[in-house]
Parts: sequence; structure tokens; C-alpha cells
Amino acid sequence: MDVPHTRTVPTAQIELRQLRFLVAIVDEGTFTDAAIALGVSQAAVSRTLASLEQALGVRLLRRTSREVSVTGTGLRVVAHARRVLGEVDDLVGEATSGHARLRIGYAWSALGRHTLAFQRRWAERRPETEVQLVRTNSGTGGLAEGACELAVVRRPLDDRRFDSVIVGLERRLCAMAADDPLARRRWIRLADISGRVLLVDRRTGTATAELWPPDSRPATQETHDVDDWLTAISTGRCVGLTPESTAHQYRRPGVVYRPVRDAEPVVVRLAWWRDDPHPAGAAVVELLTDLYREE
Repeated sequence: MDVPHTRTVPTAQIELRQLRFLVAIVDEGTFTDAAIALGVSQAAVSRTLASLEQALGVRLLRRTSREVSVTGTGLRVVAHARRVLGEVDDLVGEATSGHARLRIGYAWSALGRHTLAFQRRWAERRPETEVQLVRTNSGTGGLAEGACELAVVRRPLDDRRFDSVIVGLERRLCAMAADDPLARRRWIRLADISGRVLLVDRRTGTATAELWPPDSRPATQETHDVDDWLTAISTGRCVGLTPESTAHQYRRPGVVYRPVRDAEPVVVRLAWWRDDPHPAGAAVVELLTDLYREE
């Protein structure tokens, strides 16, 4: 049986300069006005457009002595060109933002009770650097995904691409339904929930069955979203173990939080790319350490 031969069409070599010239011609309406806007000669505009049409193998513009009109194919190409140029401008801004912007990622809860204080004090001390808090439910708080320059994490990062430093500690709380018998207490112990179903996020969470002795560990169910976690807990079918920052970040009717007296505290770390630290990173560490120390 003969296998049909598929002809490979070579990829056209397109330059950003060609796309910018095309968009300028369409926006300005004539080659002359496009040349003025671009700061080049009219001949350069004509040559660049001709090279783009040759690379694509299609006619993009119709030119007469009086006007320039866009072909049907040209309209589609111009729309794509605008998107490509916009993405490139965003890429350049992303790479060159430097001191102007700092994104701090986190998985479930940002800085708990310190979130607002951090944002206000940072704006007072470093107004030249805008801080954005970015929720990204990943094990690195968004670092590996490129969503942020710094990340608040509450479990150790084993990846050698990242460095981190401890900025504070948080108590562990048990989240339970408001009508749970344990909700009447001011605090509980791990043994009080060893026979319950524990809802955990193995990817980013700090609660594991290893917090209990091997012979008294609770059953576990898995979730990957804090809203789903809260919804399931409110039904009374399961409980959750979480840093106290979650209680400040997510208050939900039907769910209460109680301190777990004999549970080790959760270590809060600030992490960053080892080979590409943000210039404002040291200032963030200092401010966060001060906030947790004040508590």
C-alpha cells in the first residue's frame, strides 16, 4: 500500500520590522505617512512591504496613485501582526521591568494577618516598586511557572534552582464544620482528629498523615483548590489542617478554625530563583521578618 506523500511547506521567514511597517501603512493610510511615522524613507517602506508579501506569497495591500487598501488576506495578517507586536512589547516590558514591579506568588494564602500591613508598609517605603500578589497553586508558588519573582512557600523547596530563607512561623489550625462537636472547644490536639478524614493538598499543602504516629493516622482525601477544600469541610464529612494564614485569608460561613495545641508550627519561607534574584528581594525579606517578629 502506498503512503501518500505530504509536501512540507517551508516556514516563511518573517521579521518584526516587516510587521511593524505593515501596521504603520494601514494605520497611517499611505506609504508616505507611514515613512514619516517610522522615520525612514518611502522607498524603505515599499521594499519592506514587498519583502513581507514575497515571504508570505500573498498580496496584502492594493496600491493606487491615490490610496492604499487592504486585501482580505491582508486584513487577517494585520490582525495577527497587531497581536504579535503586542505580545513582543509585553515581553520586553516583562524582561526590563527591573525595579518597577515585583510579583510575589503564593499557593493558598498569602501572608495571612500580615498581608495588608505588608502592602501598606511596602508602598510607604518603596513606592518606586509596585508589588503584586499572585495566587498560583503550584509547589513553587509560581516561580517555576514564571508567574512571579518571589514566592511565599510553606514547605521546603528541594529544587536546587531556587534559594529560600525563613521569614516566620505560623500556628497550625484545624478547620472544621461550625456544628462539629470539636468546634465548642478553644483548642484541640492531634489525637482528637486522628479518627477523622483529613482533606489534604499533596502538591502545595502542609498537612500530611505523618504528623501523627503510624498507628493513629487519619484517613486522607485529596484536593487541589482552597474553595473546594472549604466547601467539603463545611459539610462535616472531613476536617483540614492548615497554617493560621488560611483562617485570615479565607473566612467561610459554616467553617471554623481551632488551634492544634500539640502540632509543630508551619515554617514560612520566601523563595526566589538562585541565579536571578530580584533586586528588591532583600528588602522584602527584611519587612516580612519584622512583621512576623512583631506578632
